[in-house]
Amino acid sequence: MAKQSSNPKQQSASDVAVSSHFVPARERREQGKALRDAVPRKNHADWMPPVNRPDPISVLARSNQGRIEELIPIRYGRMIKSPFTFFRGSAALMAMDLAETPVSGLKVQLCGDCHLLNFGAYATPERNIIVDINDFDETIPGPWEWDLKRLATSFVLACRGNDYDSDVCRDAAESAARSYRKSMREFSEMSVLDTWYSKMDLDSFISDIQDKEFRQDALAMIDKVKSKSIKEYYFPKLTIEKDGRRLFKDNPPLVYHTDEQREQSFLDMAERVFQDYKETVNDARRTLLDRYTLMDVAMKVVGIGSVGTYCAVLLLMADEDDPLILQIKEARHSVLEPFVEKSRHEMHGQRVVEGQRLMQAHSDIFLGWARGASGRDMYFRQLKDMKMSPMPELWTPARAIEVAKSLGWVLARAHARSGDAAKISGYLGSKDVFDNAVADFAVAYADQTERDHRSLVDAVRKGQVEAYIER
Repeated sequence: MAKQSSNPKQQSASDVAVSSHFVPARERREQGKALRDAVPRKNHADWMPPVNRPDPISVLARSNQGRIEELIPIRYGRMIKSPFTFFRGSAALMAMDLAETPVSGLKVQLCGDCHLLNFGAYATPERNIIVDINDFDETIPGPWEWDLKRLATSFVLACRGNDYDSDVCRDAAESAARSYRKSMREFSEMSVLDTWYSKMDLDSFISDIQDKEFRQDALAMIDKVKSKSIKEYYFPKLTIEKDGRRLFKDNPPLVYHTDEQREQSFLDMAERVFQDYKETVNDARRTLLDRYTLMDVAMKVVGIGSVGTYCAVLLLMADEDDPLILQIKEARHSVLEPFVEKSRHEMHGQRVVEGQRLMQAHSDIFLGWARGASGRDMYFRQLKDMKMSPMPELWTPARAIEVAKSLGWVLARAHARSGDAAKISGYLGSKDVFDNAVADFAVAYADQTERDHRSLVDAVRKGQVEAYIER
């Protein structure tokens, strides 16, 4: 197996961005090209599990440490459904494996869990809808290759889940890599400000869709999402009135109140944490939040990788029919942190928020962080805001390729905001050598994921791991 040209752990936080010392883009592009001598692009195709690779079940068990124990079976139940759902819940396992793969030595702010379902559409503060990365629990500076390889692998697994033939699965991964390479070249030729202002609005995404039926389906989904406002849809669906007060409805095990959360003392503590959170947003947002009163807190189980971590929802009211629902998510150590330099942010909630602000074209105005009374680091965001996620189960092969191209562009733009687009582009070059290598890696690592998924299914079948299957 090819070795890394530089240890990601030995690079400083300042290496994420371009040096403040002026060097023309053409020279930086040549510097990136020179990195191919140490790490040839074709070497990125390599994946072979090392002989001392830890048992995947033991890695998953370690990642459960500190989680809410009674929710762990839900996590496993969601992971055993398919190799793709396993992949979504096993970011720690792939982080360990990626640390053994070649890297060019160039760093960016990473998403850290860059699979296709961690992209989506959402409303900007100006109420426009854009497509971007939308999950940053694992964000941290590191090698740009890691995000791209995880994204490409997710396309192979999603396409296999749709029973596409092997050529289509590989083509989807290659399309994501090719789009990333070509887009990074475009960003390297743009001004820094133009790169920073770049975004993919949903109208442009839809207009680029060649499949007429796919385009119509996307437009219908937009209309559906726009009709589901917090006030008129989620508020009545998620809450009830009890003793003259609005509360979240209990729907265990997915939404529920703990005994502690029903006590006034807990609400008093939550209010103090809420006030701490407000200190992390700007003055204008703080003035906006001051209009609301905290009414209720409930636990909410979300996603796959996050299951078992502390996730809750806050109900805030400015008037009887004027709600705001915020989500709190526990921010733990990034799964990549053992393999890169430690985050410069002491609080992991801040690590998540700052990483999100750096990578996204537009971010939620309510993003902020706090540390709870229990010592957990947390971050805050809106629960719903015209959010849409890809639905790979509804794709045709042609749709998968189109989405792969779009997400490759989105990832390149996110990386270009923090990394040196000219150096990365110089390394990638103008030919498809790197695209093919990433596609080969994605196929090989998808095979590995299927083996690891079978190991978990066998462990559940033998009673070694408890899984709760939701109906």
